[in-house]
Amino acid sequence: MSILPLVGHEDARSRTAQAVREGHFPQTVLIVGPAGVGKQRFGLWIAQLLLCQQPGVSEPCGSCLACRKVLNLAHPDLHWFVPIPRPKASDPDKQIEEAGEALAEVMEERRQNPLWAVPDGMASHGVASARLLLRKAALTPVEGRWKVFVVGDAERLVPQESSQEAANALLKVMEEPTADTIFLLTASDPRRLLPTIRSRAVVLRLGRLAPAEVRSFLDAHLPGKGAAARADVAQGSIGVALAESGATARAREAAEGLIAAVLAGGPDPWERALRQSPWQARGEFTEMLDALAELLADAAREQSGGTPRRPLPKALRSATSPARMLAMVEQVQAARESAQGNVNPQLLLAALAGTMEESLCR
Repeated sequence: MSILPLVGHEDARSRTAQAVREGHFPQTVLIVGPAGVGKQRFGLWIAQLLLCQQPGVSEPCGSCLACRKVLNLAHPDLHWFVPIPRPKASDPDKQIEEAGEALAEVMEERRQNPLWAVPDGMASHGVASARLLLRKAALTPVEGRWKVFVVGDAERLVPQESSQEAANALLKVMEEPTADTIFLLTASDPRRLLPTIRSRAVVLRLGRLAPAEVRSFLDAHLPGKGAAARADVAQGSIGVALAESGATARAREAAEGLIAAVLAGGPDPWERALRQSPWQARGEFTEMLDALAELLADAAREQSGGTPRRPLPKALRSATSPARMLAMVEQVQAARESAQGNVNPQLLLAALAGTMEESLCR
């Protein structure tokens, strides 16, 4: 099965195609935009356009051998790097081999199921991935004029592990790519990207999709699964719409449970904190914090006269002022940052619950 067609972003497509035709397309591009609007799929579209055997086109032809290979994630000059778990091997060469195998497994999964989900919270672009990328970047193109690297979720690039040499080399090759290399990085929050890369990349911004585009996609690829309801809460994001019944829904339920425990008072928040696994600081815990921040932001939005993206729990609608809600969002975001370090999630959640109790109940 090939990857699904790119949806929307006609203006960005037109400007990109013009830059390619005129030979002005930059070699390091940072594609930014809201989560789930198709940034990585847009990067693959650019790769297909660059590798297409029909020159001067405004859209990849889709029928030449190069286009078909890109759509099947099988073109030897297309290298798609996504966050993966840290390799278990201790030997650097074995780590690179593990990283290559992990990426190959992800590509095969995406061939079989092109409606891919957000990578696990523990996954990253680590040193092994950096070394693998450097190896591939040193090669000459196999079939086309370009080697194209799509680096998804570039916020997860890890500059510091056991070796600074690999990280520094990766930065250098992205900042000063060889003449036959294109880097397409994607990020929902470019502020988390390494500043040295962000400063050298040309930014290409993608906006939200039209609701009709989201619904049309869902009708075509998930018929009979509540396309209208999902599109209504998606806010122009196919990724958000796809996640409504998956991990995002579970994270939102957990966030609502924490808010209910805080508002109920007594020992409930502390019992909730103790139920949190002490070693699971990322993954589902991070997703719960993201959902909590979204809930609080929606509450502030509604209290300010706006429309929340999703229906709010009744108890949250009049709990406190918009200013306090937004202050709580900052507290949750700070907790999320701490969760990426060596912090006990039980203590982190207990402290956050105490702060929330002060803001929401007083």
